[in-house]
Amino acid sequence: MIHLPAMVSEVCEAIAPRPDGVYVDCTLGDGGHVEALLDRSNPDGVVIGIDRDTDAIRFATERLKEFSGRTIFVHGNYSDIDKFVPDVGYEKVDGILFDLGVSTRQLYLGERGFSFKRDGMLDMRMDREDYVSASDIVSRYSRDELKKIIKDFGEERFAGRIASAIVRERDKKGVDSTLELADIIRGALPPSSPNAKTDAVVRTFQGIRIAVNQELEHLERGLRGAIGVLKEGGRIAAISYHSLEDRIVKNIFRENARGCICPPKSPICTCDVKPKLKILTNRPVVPTDSEIEENPRVRSAKLRVAERLGDG
Repeated sequence: MIHLPAMVSEVCEAIAPRPDGVYVDCTLGDGGHVEALLDRSNPDGVVIGIDRDTDAIRFATERLKEFSGRTIFVHGNYSDIDKFVPDVGYEKVDGILFDLGVSTRQLYLGERGFSFKRDGMLDMRMDREDYVSASDIVSRYSRDELKKIIKDFGEERFAGRIASAIVRERDKKGVDSTLELADIIRGALPPSSPNAKTDAVVRTFQGIRIAVNQELEHLERGLRGAIGVLKEGGRIAAISYHSLEDRIVKNIFRENARGCICPPKSPICTCDVKPKLKILTNRPVVPTDSEIEENPRVRSAKLRVAERLGDG
């Protein structure tokens, strides 16, 4: 199953690719956004694609082989973008995209452990070379640690009940698979509609996945690094799928769009802080109804865009 890239037209309008430009897709996935950026930067635009998942690198390399010479693929974490860009021969780039979350391909393969709809081992590692998996968290973390992960990263109000149920069941017979974990979560909730129980499973899986991959820490570091390697006039675009991601994007954009940070009553500016970004989306851009109908997974997507200012 091929992952359908979100808001392709909106992304290309935001980044405004042009011939001879250099762009970075920090979340390569199946390469859909990269292909669109390459098409719109003909004949010699270059796109650097970064991904933690070696499967994504292999698939995108094959899919985009007709663009050989205009693509550079990097296996790694986008939090290191400020190292990767100079490593592949560029000081600055013209545009950067973050399309956050999990790809359809990762969800479709039960063996990856991302989906509660497919049986598989509790993995959830975006990079299978990483040390900590979902199984480690579910099997070893204390009840309070599990509650914190589910509450803070999954935003699940029954986090305490779910954490207690996980600990109780693992002490009886262990918890080895995604379907087992999903059943435990459903059973921990008070009587409610099937949709409410499914929502709790989604949120709990999200929380564990974020903890496994340290997604929020990497996002913050990656955004800051991206601003540092963006040319004056270059654009940075980020698509988020839940409030935790969107809040980080919004706050980092706002922080870097501010100038002077001296106390309000200071008679003169002594900090010499200049704004680095101009925010281009006062409100996030959301998918059209027709796109949501075609690809329901984008229904919660929010796109924010900013432009790099000069260093003064």
